[in-house]
Amino acid sequence: MGRARLVAGDWGTSHLRLSLCDADGSVLDTINGPGASEARGRFAEIFDSLVGAWKQEHGDVPAVLCGMVGSSFGWTSTPYLPCPTSTDKLAGACVAPRADNVRIIPGVSCRNRLDAPDFMRGEETQILGALQLNPSLRHGRQLLCLPGTHTKWVLVGDGVLREFVTATTGELFALLCEHSVLVSDAKHRPDATTVTNGPAFARGLEQARRFAHAGLLQRLFEGRSRRLSGELSGLAAASYVSGLLISSDISTALELFAADAPSLIHLIGADHLMRLYATALESQGRRSQSIDGSAASLAGIVQVHRLLAPAARRHGS
Repeated sequence: MGRARLVAGDWGTSHLRLSLCDADGSVLDTINGPGASEARGRFAEIFDSLVGAWKQEHGDVPAVLCGMVGSSFGWTSTPYLPCPTSTDKLAGACVAPRADNVRIIPGVSCRNRLDAPDFMRGEETQILGALQLNPSLRHGRQLLCLPGTHTKWVLVGDGVLREFVTATTGELFALLCEHSVLVSDAKHRPDATTVTNGPAFARGLEQARRFAHAGLLQRLFEGRSRRLSGELSGLAAASYVSGLLISSDISTALELFAADAPSLIHLIGADHLMRLYATALESQGRRSQSIDGSAASLAGIVQVHRLLAPAARRHGS
């Protein structure tokens, strides 16, 4: 086992994952904890209690954190760096929440192609990690898709994060499942884990492609109407509506980035969501490659730490 050199933390809204890493970024141990929404006002207390055993065994190991820990309700508010931005800039803008060797990676902002302000926090670290895991992404123009609650479509040019646009695909699906009769009723309360990459999902993709001129608002009621007609079961309706939503997300993003997007789209995220997006991209004639989101996040944190380490040594910390 290598010597511990870094505590890497991905502190999202609903979940915290801390990884104790050696100099190569290999994980020696992991600890899970409460997300940022539950940790409000207690970030330092929670962090110290979780890493206490590591500190006793390995000493005062530097920590680099990303995600909502740097939000307005996080441990300390970190800035949003404007696009275009790079790994060096993000590392240089890390914020210390207290007088020790804990650092928080900032988020990123841009004015997107819809002439609207746009923001990300946490995804920028996954993007940095993807550039490390797949060096070919550092050359030319690349279109990345990070599916999730707020799906990010990101244009990278020669390793620099140029711009992005956010789609609320996952959040809208969750709202429909929890608060709408379109895909749920008293007997069936589906969620994202209910969606399968099967016939109902494929039918949603096909119908969206068949009536590409129709708006999403004119299609969503089919989640209910096709259940009432007996064409879909309650659970199948969730997969069908997911197909409509993801297809709409992809077709709009590809249109927005039509002048810049290569034929190959790189997906970064959870395996289940990436499989759905890969199927939907294929239905629209696009190839995709997938990069595990957790691995990308860790690789991004490790790279930021490597850039921070020389500066820390120069300042004697």
